[in-house]
Amino acid sequence: MSGGTRRLLPRNSVGVLRTRSKCEGVQEELPGGESCPKRRSKKSSLKVAYESQPNERNIKDPQHCDLKKSKWEPKDWREQLENIRELRKGKDAPVDEMGAEKCFDRSAAPEVMRYQVLLSLMLSSQTKDQVTAAAMSRLKEHGLTVDRILDTDDATLGQLIYPVGFWKSKVKYIKQTTEILKHQYHGDIPDNVEELVKLPGVGPKMAHLIMDIAWNRVSGIGVDTHVHRISNRLRWVKKETKTPEETRVALEDWLPRDLWSEINWLLVGFGQQICLPVTPRCEACLNRGVCPSARPKEGPNLSRKDKRKGAPSGATAVE
Repeated sequence: MSGGTRRLLPRNSVGVLRTRSKCEGVQEELPGGESCPKRRSKKSSLKVAYESQPNERNIKDPQHCDLKKSKWEPKDWREQLENIRELRKGKDAPVDEMGAEKCFDRSAAPEVMRYQVLLSLMLSSQTKDQVTAAAMSRLKEHGLTVDRILDTDDATLGQLIYPVGFWKSKVKYIKQTTEILKHQYHGDIPDNVEELVKLPGVGPKMAHLIMDIAWNRVSGIGVDTHVHRISNRLRWVKKETKTPEETRVALEDWLPRDLWSEINWLLVGFGQQICLPVTPRCEACLNRGVCPSARPKEGPNLSRKDKRKGAPSGATAVE
């Protein structure tokens, strides 16, 4: 073909329908007589992101495939747990005979039983199980229903629950909470943690225990002073925790969920009988060989603050 003459290719020729992005540096007519303008070629990298199909498994680095395996967990915790179970199999601690699960009237209507569970846990804060159980017995004899408590004056209610810890404040909380239950929940109690903790005198520990005992739903770990203290002594927390709520969050981060309900009952009784706050009975504990806080046979007793440098301390709350 002579210079200066351009050849028009047939419309149906293979490879002719070029897009403009393919015409870099070449001037050639497209079908219809349109010219493809000259453009400088630019070197650019094209990143393509692929969206996973709904049923497609993502293939990851083998080191990161199983997140649970890489999650932190305490040393020897399974052995320690089995030892505590062995120590608790007698079920003869105060919590086994007078805890919140033993204080309500099982023959009452379901909403009344749930209300009694709520009140028993409100009374139990900063109070020994024996004192709580005695107060609950007097309340049930008086009549422990929403309507009956609303009809009871503060002075009488105070006499019925005395000497539980902070009994004056608890009289106020019980009255306020009962009023809310009457008008907002038709005499029943909330069925979720978010609404339970809004009730006067109810904290996260109580809320999770209420969900477990009253509603038979596991929403979280109930952490009281025993669970808080023992979790720190056994190093079941990655770093020292200062409050029961911090301990709850730390435990729930690694402890299998199917143990959340059991762990409160186990550790409370263990703390009442063996792992005492001030003078733990390490000589009688099956964990003495695997407990980081176990005291020597002839050494000084553990105090509320573990004296070893850098070691987490136990709970300091009133038992």
